Amino acid sequence: MLYYLFEYLEHQYQLPGAGLFQFLTFRAALAGTISIVLTLAIGKRVIRALKSFQIRESVRDLGLSGQKSKEGTPTMGGIMIIAATLIPVLLLAKIDNIYIIVLLVTLLWMGFVGGLDDYLKVKRNNKKGIKGRLKLAGQVLLGIFVGAVFYFHPDITVRSNSDFETASQQYQATEQLEEKATITTIPFVKNNQFDYKSLISWIGPDAYKYTYLLFIPIIFFILSAVSNGANLTDGLDGLATGTSIIVLMALGVFTWVSGNLRFADYLNIMYIPNIGEMTIFLSAFLGALVGFLWFNSYPASVFMGDIGSLTVGALISVITILVRKELILPLLCGVFFVQTSSVILQVGYFKYTKMKLGAGKRIFKMAPLHHHFQLKGLHESKITIRFWIVGILCAILSIITLKLR
Repeated sequence: MLYYLFEYLEHQYQLPGAGLFQFLTFRAALAGTISIVLTLAIGKRVIRALKSFQIRESVRDLGLSGQKSKEGTPTMGGIMIIAATLIPVLLLAKIDNIYIIVLLVTLLWMGFVGGLDDYLKVKRNNKKGIKGRLKLAGQVLLGIFVGAVFYFHPDITVRSNSDFETASQQYQATEQLEEKATITTIPFVKNNQFDYKSLISWIGPDAYKYTYLLFIPIIFFILSAVSNGANLTDGLDGLATGTSIIVLMALGVFTWVSGNLRFADYLNIMYIPNIGEMTIFLSAFLGALVGFLWFNSYPASVFMGDIGSLTVGALISVITILVRKELILPLLCGVFFVQTSSVILQVGYFKYTKMKLGAGKRIFKMAPLHHHFQLKGLHESKITIRFWIVGILCAILSIITLKLR
C-alpha cells in the first residue's frame, strides 16, 4: 500500500524522498527491519496470550534428556511469523504482482491448515490433530493452485537464452524475449536447463500440451515433501527456525540474481521477469524468522507449532519452485532432507526386518535424526548449532551451482 501511495505522491506532487519506494533494495531492507521489530514487539504479548488461552505443548515421554522441562511451553507461535511477514508485505510490496499473490495465498492457506491441526491437538486434546488425509488434501489443493498458476498465468515467464552485444540492447529486447516455459535449473550440469515437457513429449508431437498433468503433481510432491520435512525438523529449540533462516538467505541470493537482468546475463542463468518483487516477501519472511528465533532459541519460550512449521516449509518450497531452483532442494534443504530420510529409513527397515526376522530392528536409536543424537548424549543446543553448520554448508554449495557446471 505504501508503495502505491508514494508512487502517487512522487508523480503528482514530486514529494522529496518518495522515489525511494521505487527502489527494490530500499523496500526489501525496510520490510526486513519492520518484520524483525514487529516480531520482537509483539512476541511477549503473543506468548502471554497463548498461555492465557492454555495453548501449551503436551510432551509425549520418549525418554529424552530435558524433555519434560518443555511441558507447558506455549505453542502456535508461528502466528507471529505469519503476522510479521504479512504486514510488511502488504505495506511495501506490489500486491498485484503474481509472485506476491501466490506467496500470500501459500502463507494464509498453510497457516490455516497448520493452525487447525494445532487447535485440535491443544484445545480438543486430540494428539493426532486433523486426520492425515485431510492435511494431505490441504497440501494437494495448494499444490494444484501453485502448479496451475505457474503453468497457465501469462505473467510467469522467463527470458530465452539469446545473446546480445550490449546491456542496453538486452534491456530494449527483454519484453520480446519473454516466453511461457516449463524450464527449470539442473545443478552442476552444463547448459543447466531442463524442460518438463521432455518428460511427456516423446508420446507424440502434441503431447506437450498436456504437460500440466505431470507438472502439477510434481509441484504437489515437492511442496508436501519440504513442508513435512520442516515439520519433522521442528523438534529442538531453534532447529527448524535457524535452518529455515539459512535456506531463505540462499533463496534471497537466487531471487535477486534471477530477477536482475544484468546479474542474470553475467552469471549466464535464466532471467525471470517480475520475480525481483519477491525479494520483499523474502526479506519480510526472513525478518519474521529472525525475530521469532529470539524467543525460540534454547531454552525456548514458545514453539512455532504446525501453524509455523508447515507454513515455513510450504513457503520455502513454493519460493524455490517460482525461482526455478526446485531440483536443488535436496542440497539446499539438506537438513530437512536428511531428517525426512531418517524417518523413512527407520520405518522401512523396521517393517522389513520384522517381516523377514519376526522382530523389527532399527538403524537409528530414534528418528528423526536429531533424537538419535540426543539419545547418544549430546545436548540439544549443540545438536542444533551443528545442524545449522551443516545447513550453511548446504546453502554455500547451492549458491556455488550458479557458476559451477
